[in-house]
Amino acid sequence: MSEHILILIRSIAAFVLLLIITRLIGKQTLSNMNIHEFVTAIILGAISANLAFNDKINTSHLLISLCVFTVTSWLISFVTLKSRKSERWLFGKPCVLIEDGKLLEENMKKNKYTLDSLNEMLREKDIFDIAEVQYALLEVNGKLSVQKKKEYRNFTLKDFQSLSKIEQKTQPKKPSETSPAMKSKYPIELIMEGKLIPENLRIAEMEPHAIEEVVCNTGYTISDVFYAVRGTDGKFYFDFYEDRLSKPMDL
Repeated sequence: MSEHILILIRSIAAFVLLLIITRLIGKQTLSNMNIHEFVTAIILGAISANLAFNDKINTSHLLISLCVFTVTSWLISFVTLKSRKSERWLFGKPCVLIEDGKLLEENMKKNKYTLDSLNEMLREKDIFDIAEVQYALLEVNGKLSVQKKKEYRNFTLKDFQSLSKIEQKTQPKKPSETSPAMKSKYPIELIMEGKLIPENLRIAEMEPHAIEEVVCNTGYTISDVFYAVRGTDGKFYFDFYEDRLSKPMDL
């Protein structure tokens, strides 16, 4: 048989086998890939690739490996489906990174999660100020789930219906007294991990002693600040190494 035809047959067989295996393992592998599913996908992909193109390895050996990993993956999925304790032991559990607008540094450190990564994930959810966040959870599949504070959530039909039943007797609120010069189109990070960011201070048109004075007014020093940012409204947001939360939330 021609070598090209043999490769064609092996490639089609590998593709069909992967389709069958995916159906057996379940659709969850396609939607929320956790550690187990990530490892399974890499191994099965490598075996299938060898089955398609590597004629130096015995086909029967590849098929045995494919069957072993498929059955193992299916058994793990079955066990975790029946036992939540086993699922948490194998895959871990969600971790709270932000609680009531405060960063939980220990949880971030435990999950090797940096401030830049967290800010990037929040921006993808149209959140530019950490102070807007009630809770932010790092899921086992690596995604970030965020619950905003009530005052920052989207206005719903239910909210509108509730407001329509209340008589509007109060006068409109006065405009914010925040200086226009302090406002900006995006938040400006001023302190990160106890150190001032000189280039950002220049952008914010602030002297180091000015931000030091603001920090001192909170009863802390610069070295006590884990993260500090000036929001788009001109107000300062601080997160300290000691957040003074009596019972930080954990799952």
